[in-house]
Amino acid sequence: MTEIREGPPQENIPGVSEEAAKKIETRSIPRLEEVRLTIREPLRLLVERLQAGLGDNLQSVTVVGSSLTEDYRPATSDINTVVVVERHDMMALNAVASLARPMSRQKVTPPLLMTPSYIERSRDVFGVEFLDFQLTHKTILGDDPFAALHIEKKDVRLQCERELKATLVRLRQGYVTAAGDRTMIRDILISTGKGLAPLARAMLWLRDVERPKTMEAALRRAGDEFQVDLNAAMAAERWRYERPRLTEAEVGRALAAILAAVDRLTTIIDEFEA
Repeated sequence: MTEIREGPPQENIPGVSEEAAKKIETRSIPRLEEVRLTIREPLRLLVERLQAGLGDNLQSVTVVGSSLTEDYRPATSDINTVVVVERHDMMALNAVASLARPMSRQKVTPPLLMTPSYIERSRDVFGVEFLDFQLTHKTILGDDPFAALHIEKKDVRLQCERELKATLVRLRQGYVTAAGDRTMIRDILISTGKGLAPLARAMLWLRDVERPKTMEAALRRAGDEFQVDLNAAMAAERWRYERPRLTEAEVGRALAAILAAVDRLTTIIDEFEA
């Protein structure tokens, strides 16, 4: 196994207080002890390359998503991150873009690049995503950009309604476009199952119900809470790594069940108080 280099201990810097020295250390050395061992080396490489490419423009690096939960599977799961910079410019974009190819070999997807002002101004339109980030994240460099973020319930309710209704349109249009292609329909259902998990967690949050971090547990909890059969969506989500041989009838039943479940969820979210 590759040795994990956490960085050298910081020596006292003349003229700098101990507290200030700790802040310097916090901003320069990635804190990898709280993430699983198998993703530490890719993250260390990512941080090193971001520091080299972005310099003082780099404010924080936060790991989000399945690599922090029991959904993580080393052979198939990606490592997702949010990188916060002080300013958006072409230099920053080019620095991050240059990492896409080498980091893809480490299963690290291109980071989501944000600024503090962008995060603050986007609370009303990306509430579902930010709620998921708050639930499952580890900031490994710099200050946590999501911990203190306040999100309004009315904004989340509206986003859930919009996303669920858009999901219905994509399912129906995708089925028509697939023209009977089972593989294409299967992939549409897999994508739908995956996409329903954050919406399920958001709807649970709107009801002040505890949100499970894993996809299947979130869908199961939402199914129980809202009395909706989400078993087909849970099965479709598992197809991503199980890759079963599905008959035309099985795909058809799954499509019908997921359509019915999403349609029911749209009715439920319409009835939520803003």
